Amino acid sequence: MRLTGKNAIICGGTTGIGFATAQTFIQEGATVWITGRKEENLRAAAVKINNPQLRTVVADTSTLAGIAALEQAVHDSGAPIDVLLLNAAIVGIQSIEQTTEAEFDAQFNTNVKGHYFTLQKLLPYLGEGASVLFTSSGSATAATLNTSVYAATKAALNKIAQVAANELAGRKIRVNVVSPGPVATELVLAAPAEVLQHFASSTALQRLGQPEELAKAFVFLASEEASFVTGTELLVDGGWANYAYK
Repeated sequence: MRLTGKNAIICGGTTGIGFATAQTFIQEGATVWITGRKEENLRAAAVKINNPQLRTVVADTSTLAGIAALEQAVHDSGAPIDVLLLNAAIVGIQSIEQTTEAEFDAQFNTNVKGHYFTLQKLLPYLGEGASVLFTSSGSATAATLNTSVYAATKAALNKIAQVAANELAGRKIRVNVVSPGPVATELVLAAPAEVLQHFASSTALQRLGQPEELAKAFVFLASEEASFVTGTELLVDGGWANYAYK
């Protein structure tokens, strides 16, 4: 098992990619803390995973108060952090003309500010050789209609990760990004059938990715198999970014 004895935190781990990654990290031997905004969502995730290596923390990491709650939980545990996955995100689909200040702020607070200050506040708890991971998106480099704010948040994460990789290299902390394409999360699967077909047909492999496939990429980057990998972006998108016929 590639993560035996590791302590991992997954911000935004109750559903989708974060949930699948929590399951996979545990299967690989890690003890995992997942965060979520609501106690009931964390309880539901804990029931599904049903493993004593899972811990849950109620923390809305889009706010400094929520980050402080997570920091306190880490402090109280006394355990160093070996893997920090900054995964929590919200998506807004609006044109520039229609986007409100509240919608803009909500996405940047959750997708950028929250991850930035979570990393800052947890830096003292990261052990030497730890792995920091960001969930970005292929949208960061695309120009898809009605995604200006969401795409901008993910582009910001990519740059933060690159700088962090350089700043933390002295502590042998590796910082990397995984950028999914269309993935069959609960949110995506709630879309109409024609939307799902469009998503699938926009990839070279002509299908949606599965959350477990993203989880495997995170395991690789978190493990010693990626010991010489830092400051990089791994596309796990079925060829979405380079597909000529989407």
